[in-house]
Amino acid sequence: FVESAGLDPGILNKNVVEVMNEIGIDISNNITKSVFKLFKEGRKYDYVITVCEKSAAEACPIFPGEAVRFHWDFVDPSTFTGSQSEILDKTRNLRDQIKTRIEQFINVIGS
Repeated sequence: FVESAGLDPGILNKNVVEVMNEIGIDISNNITKSVFKLFKEGRKYDYVITVCEKSAAEACPIFPGEAVRFHWDFVDPSTFTGSQSEILDKTRNLRDQIKTRIEQFINVIGS
């Protein structure tokens, strides 16, 4: 079971929604969640993976508990600049980097 949450849940990034749709994953109806709300609900996880870039690492959520923790340094797609085409290309690149990292993670924990 996988969940995603952040410190300050907001709205879904429309560029992320678009590039995920390109690979057949519809996240358009997903609701952003607060890590604090999940904690207050008593959620427990085997693994917690934070995905903040190094410059924002001190603001990255820390989920308490006995989970094995990993940190993956990825750029926040909301910071991408350039033309719409350039932003989408950067977002696709980020999507593919995350996909590769997830596949590697699954291969390691599945062993």
